[in-house]
Amino acid sequence: MFGPFDIDKFIEQHVTGRQHSLLEADLAAHELLLHERAAGQSVLVIGGAGSIGAAFIKALLPYRPARLYVVDTNENALTELTRDLRSTPGLFIPDDYKPYAMSFGDRVFQKLLHREGPFDIIAHFAAHKHVRSEKDHYAVEAMIENNVLRTHRLLKLLADQPPKRFFSVSTDKAANPVNVMGASKKLMEELLMSFSDAYPICTARFANVAFSNGSLLDGFLYRLVNRQPLTAPRDIRRFFVSPREAGELCLLACLLGHPGDIYFPKLAEAHMKTFKEIATALLHYMGYTPLECASEDEAREAAAQLKPKDKAYPVYFFDSDTSGEKPYEEFYTDQEDIDWQRFEGLGVISGRTSHSRYDIEKFLRRLENLFREEKLSKSSIVQLLTDFIPSFHHIETGKGLDQKM
Repeated sequence: MFGPFDIDKFIEQHVTGRQHSLLEADLAAHELLLHERAAGQSVLVIGGAGSIGAAFIKALLPYRPARLYVVDTNENALTELTRDLRSTPGLFIPDDYKPYAMSFGDRVFQKLLHREGPFDIIAHFAAHKHVRSEKDHYAVEAMIENNVLRTHRLLKLLADQPPKRFFSVSTDKAANPVNVMGASKKLMEELLMSFSDAYPICTARFANVAFSNGSLLDGFLYRLVNRQPLTAPRDIRRFFVSPREAGELCLLACLLGHPGDIYFPKLAEAHMKTFKEIATALLHYMGYTPLECASEDEAREAAAQLKPKDKAYPVYFFDSDTSGEKPYEEFYTDQEDIDWQRFEGLGVISGRTSHSRYDIEKFLRRLENLFREEKLSKSSIVQLLTDFIPSFHHIETGKGLDQKM
């Protein structure tokens, strides 16, 4: 997109601050076991064309699986994934590699699973991942349908053809959630744990993946291409991992995890960055100086006047005031048991459910019944989730990210 712009180098220097992968030592220590558990295996990756799913595939392929099927609703992204894999020097791709443009909730997916299974390894990345997705009851219902209800149907479908290993990605926002996305992922974690006695299931809570598709950092690049202002909250701090680290984290959790494990990267508070810091560093990296504006209107007007040789680039930094945002993120709570010794770069939560599978499935039926009501509201969904997830304390301001640049 920017010719000589080296995004990996920028991430190392200005986002993660790491020249080597956080998980380099763990990958080396477990190399033989990773090969043993991946080589010759049949793998299904759901949501594999997204940033994390694609990074997982790239981390997995050097261990030479025999079969790789990738399912994603984004046909264009699947095409680009295949082009990227085929264009990467020395990357092993099995002869039986098939990307499919379909939803894992579709009838045809069930047919594929039944006729092409069982798969030894299933990695599940299909999800609503944005806090901005909780606009109203339509958006919230779609999020819960995708993150929880379809995952539940998938887990039940696999009962007749259980995989050797099942991995599904979670989020750091599942720890003490303040938004519906985080609450949906916390509910998904509980659901996964309740099935972990049937076949090995584990998950991982994530930091922000730097420049992942649709992320604010990814948006910075599009704004620069279109000569539009950069805008970001000045007070929000987040943990970040590189795309490569994201794929490696999922690989380690998927292949080495014990049933019920929840993995997370070992990152200290000092590793957090604000979006303002990264936006400023990116502009300097691209040869610009930030021109701070007092409002969105002022920033848009300044961007409209930009000339090719101008070095002052308009930015608008603001204090966050939207629903579902907290000033920092966390990977675990005081009530969770953490294994700090198993890995050098990862902590592992010994996952356990607060409810039985029967109670979880009973709650999911309550959700589905609520969604059938004619006068459904976002607040009624939030209240039902709050009743079932005690750690969920929703932050509602009446404002959403879609109201901002």
